[in-house]
Amino acid sequence: MDDRDLFECITRAVQPVLAQGRVASYIPALAAVDPHRFGLAIADTDSRTVPRGTGDWQVPFSIQSLSKVFTLALVLAADGETLWSRVGKEPSGAAFNSLAQLEREQGIPRNPFVNAGALVVTDRLLTLTGDARGTLRNFLRAESGNPRIDFDAEVAWSESRHGHRNAALAHLLADHGRLDNPVPDVLDHYFWQCSLAMNCRDLALAAGFLARHGLRADSSRLLTGSEAKRVNAVMLIGGTYDAAGEFAHRVGLPAKSGVGGGIIAVIPGRCTLCTWGPALDAHGNSIAGITALDTLTTVTGWSIF
Repeated sequence: MDDRDLFECITRAVQPVLAQGRVASYIPALAAVDPHRFGLAIADTDSRTVPRGTGDWQVPFSIQSLSKVFTLALVLAADGETLWSRVGKEPSGAAFNSLAQLEREQGIPRNPFVNAGALVVTDRLLTLTGDARGTLRNFLRAESGNPRIDFDAEVAWSESRHGHRNAALAHLLADHGRLDNPVPDVLDHYFWQCSLAMNCRDLALAAGFLARHGLRADSSRLLTGSEAKRVNAVMLIGGTYDAAGEFAHRVGLPAKSGVGGGIIAVIPGRCTLCTWGPALDAHGNSIAGITALDTLTTVTGWSIF
């Protein structure tokens, strides 16, 4: 099946589900996004190959929790395995912003992709670099080859004004001694990281190091092969929150979702994928994105299983 046939097949599968689900209205700046948008991009491991895509694959959207993959990689690259003493590697089995789970487990987040875990990662990146949000932006610009990638100030402001649960998580982490930096600083960098606007093309390119076993677009090494494997493994068990088991069963790829409607997925040694569909299911995952990735892996046979 060539790209044209593949994209037509995926588009047909996605069309009936575009009216399902709801956008992330609890972040007011995201509430006005058209839920019927859909895009998909594929970027091969050879960074010289031009990415290809379909639909709204070059329309920027708020990356939200997709940022967590990249901040995790940057901390591992700078600080090695010490992060895992602060954050677990287990499926959450609970909502991505659960306070009760964090309290029960003495302030150790289940994994880096629930919000509490991402706050710990941001805190560590802030300590290591002095500018967590700027470090992330610079990395994404370099890996995607797009120097225009930037923050969406309206989204960052909206999240900071309405991020009460994230603030509660951060204070609970601080109460357990899990943060090195002041809570307001950690929250500020976290909200700005989530507010970055990117499109499917740029995100598929930026995540390419996970398909290249840790190698960046310029062939320099960001992560060891083992570290890249571990990031992919944690994506598989926790990247789509408390629906990770269902996602693995249905799609069969390491992936990370965000409430902006994006999903990045990795096929090690072959390519990276990014889909965008703003309407979400009850777990916070894009309905159109899951349908697209399910269709793609089914018709191509591309899977880690």
